[in-house]
Amino acid sequence: MTTTQKSPQEVQEEVRARYAEAALKVEGDGCGGSSCCGGAVDVDESFGAVLYDTDQQQELPAEAVAASLGCGNPTAVAALAEGERVLDLGSGGGIDVLLSARRVGESGFAYGVDMTEEMLDLARQNAAKAGATNVEFLKGTIEDVPLPDASVDVVISNCVINLSVDKPRVIAEMYRVLVPGGRIGISDVVAEDHLDAGARADRGSYVGCIAGALSRSEYLDGLAAVGFVDAEVEFTHEAVPGMHGAIVRATKPTA
Repeated sequence: MTTTQKSPQEVQEEVRARYAEAALKVEGDGCGGSSCCGGAVDVDESFGAVLYDTDQQQELPAEAVAASLGCGNPTAVAALAEGERVLDLGSGGGIDVLLSARRVGESGFAYGVDMTEEMLDLARQNAAKAGATNVEFLKGTIEDVPLPDASVDVVISNCVINLSVDKPRVIAEMYRVLVPGGRIGISDVVAEDHLDAGARADRGSYVGCIAGALSRSEYLDGLAAVGFVDAEVEFTHEAVPGMHGAIVRATKPTA
């Protein structure tokens, strides 16, 4: 059975199992630096901690850096400000939540949502090691975020929305939890418009962040459908032919 033939529940369980394994590998290494942890998770140079600068990596526990499986650095594009409330969808080992917490300061707050118990355990350990008090990691899915309406100023995510089996629901949830005037700053894998679903699947697996990617037009149409404005999708680097790490930005209208 190919990925396209699997049920949404089967795909979601594959994703959960893959990231649970990644968290356990990082915890099991017990290393004191990201260099020895880097090989614990099977990612290539288009993904992972290499996309964060050295200063950012040195700010955080090695385990948070080692558990990074993303395709970008959303904290670098979300223009976070002092006092803002931030939500990271699919927060994993916590690297983007912890970096966000530092940017928004003591008057701000950073939430992380993840469906994987092992990643949540790792993220909470990393928050304790970092001494972060303005963070909270919540168990839940990105299709059903466990936060009330209009509760955050910014939503970020790092190579996670492409893993969802119900992307329109994720986009609607981002819109719901944002305050009027709130914004998204997302890193994701995005396909060129000429690649159909079959061509995307040929280039990589769903759990490897490739097969489930939206095209640029699909992303823009999905954002517009729920009410986002000023949406843009900017390619940053090619992950595989025709598919790119990308920055996705949009704003919830103030009206």
